[in-house]
Amino acid sequence: MKKILVIDDEADIVELISYNLKKEGFAVDSSYNGEDALKKIKKNKYDLVILDLMLPGIQGLELCKMIRNAPNTSRLPIIMLTAKGEEFDKVLGLEMGADDYITKPFSTRELAARTKAILRRAEKAEPAVESAASGILKVRDMVIDKEKYTVTVDTRQIKLSATEFKLLLYLAERPNKIYNRDRLLDAVWGSDVYVEPRTVDVHIRRLRVKIEKDPNNPKYIKTMRGIGYLIES
Repeated sequence: MKKILVIDDEADIVELISYNLKKEGFAVDSSYNGEDALKKIKKNKYDLVILDLMLPGIQGLELCKMIRNAPNTSRLPIIMLTAKGEEFDKVLGLEMGADDYITKPFSTRELAARTKAILRRAEKAEPAVESAASGILKVRDMVIDKEKYTVTVDTRQIKLSATEFKLLLYLAERPNKIYNRDRLLDAVWGSDVYVEPRTVDVHIRRLRVKIEKDPNNPKYIKTMRGIGYLIES
């Protein structure tokens, strides 16, 4: 049974989310502030976190960043939940490491659907059992180990979220082919849930910051302006 941590300072929101996710067959834990949530995340193993942006104590964005920077939780899927709906807040949440973004008020059915979609993506991003030869993918100085689910650049190990890894792997396995946002959304995020096309740009930018020496002059992930993205062999 998948275990989800719901973090929100509004008790009625936590109760609403918990009730509906339990109906869908999930085990649900709850927290009402950043400090308590951080303790639970360090102590327990969760499959996904639903995180409110506005929290007392440690703010949601800071907690998201802390989760991403910790080795044991760097790939933990995160859905950012907030009353703020401006594009700036959405992009900032994604840049901090959130996998998806839902604005209050929200549909509980949509939240359940997105939760299931993200968990499916995380499972698909786990490495398949392959031979050592077929499990290693090299792009110049970058090595992607599909079996160990790791990425190294110039022997430096890069920490990626499950979505970032899947996006990088999808492009790396298809070198010299250009993919537009819609194609990448379907391949990486899936067609069963709506994700804004801008999400692709945000994740590409995050990948470049992590793997490129100069993100503004990328060596690995290239942009074909007006068309899409590719990795050149």
